[in-house]
Amino acid sequence: MTVGLKESGVRVTEELPRTTDGKLDYERIIETPEFKRLVRKKNRFITPYTAAFFVIYLMLPILTSYTNILETRAVGWMTWTWVYAFGLFAMVWVFTQIYVKKARDFDKDVDQIIEKHVQE
Repeated sequence: MTVGLKESGVRVTEELPRTTDGKLDYERIIETPEFKRLVRKKNRFITPYTAAFFVIYLMLPILTSYTNILETRAVGWMTWTWVYAFGLFAMVWVFTQIYVKKARDFDKDVDQIIEKHVQE
């Protein structure tokens, strides 16, 4: 179902054209082997980064609460706690850049799936 706006600003819903089996095109796409393969590929890519993020992120409060490891001075007045915390920002930036580059490949795969399965 698509949603459009009339000139008056009132939302109007229009029914999308359905295929002969009564399903919307996207409902058919999610059942295709190509789409399922893409989902598995994305999950295999994302899962290690997500796990690494949470482990590294949660180590800061654990290390500062239960150990003295990060309390020693790294540079001048700055302790390793600060270095670790700033490193978290760098980690997020690096992970984001990696994902953005990989997402371009995923977008190409999506375009191929849509081109193959969506009927005009």
